Amino acid sequence: MAAAKDTLISYPPRIQLAQVPTPLQALTRLQQHRGGPLIWLKRDDMTGGPLTGNKVRKLEFLFARAKQESCEAVITCGGIQSNHCRATALVAAQLGFDCHLILRGKPDDTMPAQGNELLDKLAGASISYCEPREYFSSLEYKFAAQVEAYKQQGKRAMVIPTGGSNDTGVWGYVAAAEEIQRDYIAHGFMPDAIFCATGSGGTQAGLTMGMHMLGGSVPVYGINVCDDEAYFLNKVSADLQAWQHTYPEAAQGIVQSEIKINVIDGYVGRGYGIADTPVFETIRELATVEGVVLDPVYTGKAFNGLLQEIDQGRFANASNIVFVHTGGIFGLFPFADALFR
Repeated sequence: MAAAKDTLISYPPRIQLAQVPTPLQALTRLQQHRGGPLIWLKRDDMTGGPLTGNKVRKLEFLFARAKQESCEAVITCGGIQSNHCRATALVAAQLGFDCHLILRGKPDDTMPAQGNELLDKLAGASISYCEPREYFSSLEYKFAAQVEAYKQQGKRAMVIPTGGSNDTGVWGYVAAAEEIQRDYIAHGFMPDAIFCATGSGGTQAGLTMGMHMLGGSVPVYGINVCDDEAYFLNKVSADLQAWQHTYPEAAQGIVQSEIKINVIDGYVGRGYGIADTPVFETIRELATVEGVVLDPVYTGKAFNGLLQEIDQGRFANASNIVFVHTGGIFGLFPFADALFR
């Protein structure tokens, strides 16, 4: 196996937050149990304790940008059980930023907060809740209103979009792609493909650009957990175009049309954050066979999709596949009843 290519990537400022490198774990027992190619799990569920998951890699660059721009507050958004919002709230507390979260949905006032929402509150984030229809129709207005509210307090605020998926957030998984390359070279194999759950598009965008910069020999596939293939082909492309525009020196010589974006649709089920029986079966199977815990919103849904694709013969000639475990364990707890129904 050849040595890792020296890509000479010049990264923008970042703040070290994630516990990296994370392990690359071979799921040998799962292969013995099911057959098919050997799946290697990139354990980004181990990037930290409360900061577990993929979001912290993006936040390293996003909070560095916020500091550069003399911001004292951050505002972001997501579902009530958003991993991104939880990670943002905790990083903000760690670095001394104010944090406001715009959460989609209404909490159950008869129950105490659970999972990520509980950690949002524990981190001291201020929260506004809104019904889905209002959320989608007026999110930009709500961002602007909260920026103004902080301005009235004499504080400059930076808006971080859903999932931290924007031009700056892309860097998190460009860096992770380099890490993954070092991993598979150290283990002595070349992956036939790299997979991730795609919920806001930023992780897939970063991996896609990173692997392209490393030579483009390993395709990246996103398995969407919401929306559809057309949406994410456009979203990932838009994030990469924005990245190239904001960081022209890093993007020098990169031709957008040469970058292949792959989305595997068909596993969203009844919608975002709604998992059906096969997803829960996959979660239980991997926990029982490998001691690895997935979540119903992202990794469980995407890993179930990967297994179904393998079973259907799509990757019959593959020997090694890397699946990026993007975390989400705190979002699992509100689904306890469904797991053992």
